[in-house]
Amino acid sequence: MRTSLLAAMATALTWAGAAHGADIELWYGNTGPTEQAILAQCQTFNASQEAHRIICIGQGTYEVAMQKAIAAYRSGQTPALIQFLAEGSLDIILSDAVVPVQGVLPDVDFSTYVPATRSYYETSKGELYAQPWNASTLVFYTNQTQLENAGVTKTPETWEEIIEAARKLRDAGSTCPYATNAEPWSMFEQFSARHGLPIASQDNGYSGLDAEYVFNTTFFVDHLRNLIEWRKEGLVRIPADIQAANYTQAFASGECAMIENSTGAYPSLVAGLKDKGEVVTISLAPMYAGKERHNTFVGGGALYVMKGHSDAELEAVRAYLNFARQPDQQLAFSAVTGTMPVTKDALDSVLAMEDGATKYPTAALGIESMTFPGLAHTKGIRLGFYLQFRQIWMEEIQKAFNGEKEAQAALDDAKTRGDELLRRFEQTYQGVTLP
Repeated sequence: MRTSLLAAMATALTWAGAAHGADIELWYGNTGPTEQAILAQCQTFNASQEAHRIICIGQGTYEVAMQKAIAAYRSGQTPALIQFLAEGSLDIILSDAVVPVQGVLPDVDFSTYVPATRSYYETSKGELYAQPWNASTLVFYTNQTQLENAGVTKTPETWEEIIEAARKLRDAGSTCPYATNAEPWSMFEQFSARHGLPIASQDNGYSGLDAEYVFNTTFFVDHLRNLIEWRKEGLVRIPADIQAANYTQAFASGECAMIENSTGAYPSLVAGLKDKGEVVTISLAPMYAGKERHNTFVGGGALYVMKGHSDAELEAVRAYLNFARQPDQQLAFSAVTGTMPVTKDALDSVLAMEDGATKYPTAALGIESMTFPGLAHTKGIRLGFYLQFRQIWMEEIQKAFNGEKEAQAALDDAKTRGDELLRRFEQTYQGVTLP
């Protein structure tokens, strides 16, 4: 109700009494600064023309938005546009509830999109199913003030350097040298991508529905063991160990000194610390020494066009998608949220600015992280029921952190349970060819 009211207020002032064509709804799954940026963009679009009106309605999370949209599709009452997260792309692409965005916008040159921002949403032929919107990736945040007070003068770049710095921070009195949320996107998926490790066979699912999970056979097993041991030493903390029980808040409050988090978390992480005079640096997510760096995955979400809408409504959809793609709209979004520009012209405009790094501190770094040399399995994750698998993975990893299972056993069990989901998904779409 709260976000619906905000959406209504965001459009009412600029729309009262105006003659217009189609009204369309956009459902999104964000809160915080990203929600504010979405509502601001919706308001700006409505104020910029009188042909159409968009009503942007928050659903709280991507998962809730997806569930409601599929239910709405079955009842014939869908929003025209839905924002959905990258990692769930296969579910929505095969749901028969959406149409490829390139078919809706046949005259748009989608080659202008930064390749790294579109990999989750494109077909094997390179055609986009969705228009990238709020793109993010994983980066490394350090409270440089705390590090320097502990005698650490160089920002750590490797896991070995992180642990060396963590010991100095602990010895200097820090109760949280490094924090992780112990969730798959940051701790597992992005780690696997940049270290060149497959999560599943068949190129993480891009090459076939008969994929199987393989993460329990990769170097990630060693990384999980290390994290568990480092936690015992008081060097690594998970949400159960910190006051806020939220690793983003723990860093933002100064409780924790080092954290891997999304570029999109930048506003939340940095503002309070800057107000206290503390210096925060952002850099590429750490590697193990001697390992070759590959690209990180794009995170965030994209806009899908749902089926079942009139020509007038589709014209409104085209108008909004064209509007959101404009460089000035991308940069306005990026300035508020820390997400990255998704088209080359918008990114180039940032790089050309004398103060671009100050205005858009995560833009160039995030794109750099996503454009390291890639492999077939670092394009993304295209696996069925993947959001459900994430819950399984978290359950098993928590057991490993709690000492209920060894790291290898927890990952083996997550693989077994995950493969059961994959086989169910494969059976559901038996005979379907991946687009």
